Amino acid sequence: MSRHSVISIAALSLLLGACSQSGQDELQDWMRQQRAQTRPKVDPIPEPKRFSPQAYTEERSVDPFSNQKLTQALRRESAQSTSNAALVAPELARRKEPLEAYPLDAMAMVGSLLKQGKPMALVRVDNLLYQVRPGNYLGQNYGRIVKVTETEVVLREIVQDAAGEWIERPATLQLQERSK
Repeated sequence: MSRHSVISIAALSLLLGACSQSGQDELQDWMRQQRAQTRPKVDPIPEPKRFSPQAYTEERSVDPFSNQKLTQALRRESAQSTSNAALVAPELARRKEPLEAYPLDAMAMVGSLLKQGKPMALVRVDNLLYQVRPGNYLGQNYGRIVKVTETEVVLREIVQDAAGEWIERPATLQLQERSK
C-alpha cells in the first residue's frame, strides 16, 4: 500500500468517526432537552370523605334479631303454607281422570255440542276423541274445566310458583281450525 492510500484511509476514518460522534452528541442533547421540558401531569388524590356516624334512633322498636320477631315470621309462614296445602290437598285425594295423563299442549279442542242442554267440548288426544264438560279434569296441572263455549274450554289449574307456593291460574284450550 502506498503512503498516500494509508493517509487517505486514516483521514477518511477520522472524518467518519467525527461525524458519527457529533450525530450522537446532538441526539443526546436533544433527549436531555426534551426530558427537561416535559413535566408529567399528575392529578392530586382527592381528600377522603369525612365519616360522620349517625345515632341509632330505632332502639325503642322491636329488635330484628329477637326471638319474638322470629316466632311471628314462622307463624305467618306456617299459616301461609297451610292455606297453600289446603288448595292442593283435595286434588291429591281424588281419583285422577284419564285426560290428566296428558299435557294440555298435547290436546286439541276440535268441536263443541249441546248434550241434554248442557255444553260439551270434543277434545282430541292421540287421535282419539273425548267428550268433556265443566267439572272434568284436563292436563297435568290439576286443570278443572270451569266453562265450555263454542270456541274454547276454560280451565282452572293449580301450579307451583317460583317460591314453591301453590297458586291457581287460568288456562284455555282454543278451538283448532282444521288445516286442509
